[in-house]
Amino acid sequence: MSKIAFVFPGQGSQTIGMGQELFEKYDIAKELFKKADDVLGFSIKDMCFNGPEEDLRKTFNTQPAILTVSVICYEILKQHGVLPEIVAGHSLGEYSALVAAGTLKFEDAVHLVRQRGAFMQEAVPIGQGGMAAILGLERNIIIDVCNKVSAEFELVQAVNFNCPGQVVIAGTSRGVERACELLKEAGARKTVVLPVSAPFHSALMKPASEKLALALDKITLNNASIPVVVNVSGKILVEANAIKTSLIEQAASPVKWEDCVAEIQKFGADLFVEVGPGKVLNGFNKKINKEITNFNVENIESLEKTLDYFKEVR
Repeated sequence: MSKIAFVFPGQGSQTIGMGQELFEKYDIAKELFKKADDVLGFSIKDMCFNGPEEDLRKTFNTQPAILTVSVICYEILKQHGVLPEIVAGHSLGEYSALVAAGTLKFEDAVHLVRQRGAFMQEAVPIGQGGMAAILGLERNIIIDVCNKVSAEFELVQAVNFNCPGQVVIAGTSRGVERACELLKEAGARKTVVLPVSAPFHSALMKPASEKLALALDKITLNNASIPVVVNVSGKILVEANAIKTSLIEQAASPVKWEDCVAEIQKFGADLFVEVGPGKVLNGFNKKINKEITNFNVENIESLEKTLDYFKEVR
């Protein structure tokens, strides 16, 4: 049987009601929501279950909410004896992966991503930065156009290499707008401005990266118990200090998701379980490599489907 990879979703996968079915059935879900609520000083559980959506979408709430639900899904899989041999996460999801790998304590991760969300929002005032998905154009062309706009006009960068035909750019609002115009002229099938409040993973996030470094200095990171593939390089890391450096860089550096998936496959894993809300990474994986077998766990139905598969193949 192929090795098992767990991959953890990032921002944008949140939905009202996430985690509720699992909370009603599993004690570990109750325990982890209570721990998260205690760390945050308010009920992230109530926000996950009831919204309002406007509050859940605020990045400093979204990040601990998705992380908590993702770790709950992981712990339930673990209780059923399904464990990964390698892990990765998309942006915020890297923190969930590091909890699964034993590098970060859950409570520390909740506190960290709450701060990370706030630092990212503070780095660029709302309305001054943006992001857009560029569909149907090669990454090299996108990088070249962004470099040209940055040199001649305002900063914009390719920041998420998600899958063939989908790259996300970020920068100043005017820089993103100008790049979208030029990328359409260069042959992009479509450009979609994303409903986000900051230009995540661009160089404009440097102040967030610096504050995150100080926050990381205050907590203990352990060596990973299993390989973790990190966004910044798309390579495996295990050693705590190297992981810490990569987390600091990650806030203001591109997410190389295609490279992460390639590295996981090189390790020998073709069975991917997306652990947490949504199926965004399943969608990317299908476009990256059709040989990948994809499952996801976010509620009772998807959990049972995944567990049934593992019962059959064992």
